[in-house]
Amino acid sequence: MGSLFHTPVTFHAPVKTVLLCGAALVLPLAVGCSGGAGGHGEHGGGPVAKVATIEQLAQQTGCTLIGSRKSAEFKQGQCKTDKGRYVLVSFTTDKGRDSWLTEAKPWGGSYLVGPKWVAVATPPILESLRTKVGGKIINGDHH
Repeated sequence: MGSLFHTPVTFHAPVKTVLLCGAALVLPLAVGCSGGAGGHGEHGGGPVAKVATIEQLAQQTGCTLIGSRKSAEFKQGQCKTDKGRYVLVSFTTDKGRDSWLTEAKPWGGSYLVGPKWVAVATPPILESLRTKVGGKIINGDHH
């Protein structure tokens, strides 16, 4: 009979850095936890999401980036507007984005996902952003 324990997944150092930074980034936002059943929350209408940098996303959503940081795999920055705060993260690949989301979703939270980018915020803020940049709202695990 096989082992009851799964073999642990090993990530390369750059991916670990992205995942750990992503988890650390999302943790404060996860305090509110997600609204919904953890499924996909795309609603009809609105623009089609396109590949964009965090600077382009910030411009499209009407914020000035504060506290941006960059690694080989991703770039992240924080936004604050009159509607609230949110985090923008752009990735070099969709695979990097998907790995980041896989590690971030267990912490809860809500994510607006586009090609090679993610916005992290409360569901009402993400709905507002989605009308400007498109994308799909995904909820993390419910806490």
